[in-house]
Amino acid sequence: MSLVLDSAAQDLLFREARTANAFTDEPVTDEQVRAIYDLVKYGPTSMNQSPLRVTLVRSPEARERLVRHMSEGNRPKTAAAPLVAILSADNEFHEELPHLFPHFPQAKDAVFAERPVRESSAALNAALQAAYFIIGVRAAGLAAGPMTGLDFEGVRKEFLDGDHTPLMVVNIGRPGPDAWFARGPRLEFEQVVTTV
Repeated sequence: MSLVLDSAAQDLLFREARTANAFTDEPVTDEQVRAIYDLVKYGPTSMNQSPLRVTLVRSPEARERLVRHMSEGNRPKTAAAPLVAILSADNEFHEELPHLFPHFPQAKDAVFAERPVRESSAALNAALQAAYFIIGVRAAGLAAGPMTGLDFEGVRKEFLDGDHTPLMVVNIGRPGPDAWFARGPRLEFEQVVTTV
């Protein structure tokens, strides 16, 4: 059975997609970021909770503050990327549920009244949305460099608040020279899928 998505799109989104480590200096515009969001916002989450929040780091001052919290090997990449996004989970996402999940507006209090429940659900669903975001960057013809080598608590204190949990930093732009490592191996179907 073949996939419905054409082969070129499959290549763009998956087969040729890699984590970018170097970028050109071509800017990433607000219009491009809006187009990415306007596509990926439709990706499903549990109860449509949509807890992902995106903080765009554009100014040189903010970039310098962020770079301090990156692992040493990630600092040059983050310093040089045309745009950097901090992806975080909003642990107060439930406040939007009456709007986002209108057929069960009581979910805000009936399901998510307790903070630990919200944090767990926000982490899972925002991570799912982060994957959509990375695919959206690729759909825009840009390259993404997602990274988790950072001081999460430092990033939270520097850029977020107690209601937001950072998930990753994503460098975004057009790939520069030698942007990719060699393609790493993947597990085969039989190694991953079990039928019971």
